[in-house]
Amino acid sequence: MSTLPLAVTRRRGRGVRHTLDMRVSPYAYVAPFFLLFCAFGIFPLVYTAWVSLHEWTLLSETQEFIGLENYSTLLADEYFWNATFNTLSIGVISTVPQLALAIWLAHLLNRRLRFQTMFRIALLLPNVTSVVAVVVIFSQLFGRDFGMINWMLGWFGAGKIDWAAGTATSHVALSVMIMWRWTGYNALIFLAAMQAVPRELYEAATLDGASTFKQLRSITLPMIRPTIIFVVIVSTIGAMQIMAEPLLFGQSSGAGGGGGATGGTDRQFQTLALFVYEQGFATSTFDFGYASAASWLMFLVVVLVAGINFLISRRMKGGLL
Repeated sequence: MSTLPLAVTRRRGRGVRHTLDMRVSPYAYVAPFFLLFCAFGIFPLVYTAWVSLHEWTLLSETQEFIGLENYSTLLADEYFWNATFNTLSIGVISTVPQLALAIWLAHLLNRRLRFQTMFRIALLLPNVTSVVAVVVIFSQLFGRDFGMINWMLGWFGAGKIDWAAGTATSHVALSVMIMWRWTGYNALIFLAAMQAVPRELYEAATLDGASTFKQLRSITLPMIRPTIIFVVIVSTIGAMQIMAEPLLFGQSSGAGGGGGATGGTDRQFQTLALFVYEQGFATSTFDFGYASAASWLMFLVVVLVAGINFLISRRMKGGLL
């Protein structure tokens, strides 16, 4: 009789530990991520919002509170709207063809081919290549006098194009660089989704005489629709944050009047991220308050564009983009 209370106590103790393990352990596992996110995500975001309400420069030890003056000045700044247009233009030109090409490549690799592993690794190589090397090489390819692109266009009677000098041409050149880096990466994501599509559907479609393109349109795309929406949203957010490519392109091509931060002598390819960098670090005033306000407006633009993209993607019928 004396051992019964001890056994009951042990069972209750095990029950409490089990309950704590089931309810507390998941939070303990995800806690490191949220702690890091708060330290390097939430806090900088809130602090940047506070800085944007001040006249805050590195040249002065005092920071004067000016409210929304930075925002009102920014909304009247033609350079900010020029950077917004450039960002949207480069984003559209680079994202739409990139995703279409990525789906096509994934569809090809989803078939039985020799050396499949080699092809998949080859698709990932552009993404792991240094962005500096990519921009330097493509800047040479798009060179006005000795670039291979102009040399090939000369076969068709086209004159020499100064790719970095014009708005449209520089956007095309930058979009090609972005597409080259990220198409293979997105293709592998699409390929992973296609691998989960039941093979019985393709076999039935083949027996019914459906062509490869018909199978892609009627089976593959609807089945991987959630993955397509995910890749579209992530690619849109990434396209709205382009900075390294235009910065290095301006330096490599010699078109950057401010060391590349201006996005060309006429700001023809300055993006929003590059505009923020210019205001905060590439000017003589180091205007952190103005740059912080630009960062927050850039954040709102990214959220708006990504939200619109998400709604459009969800409303697309049949999973076609």
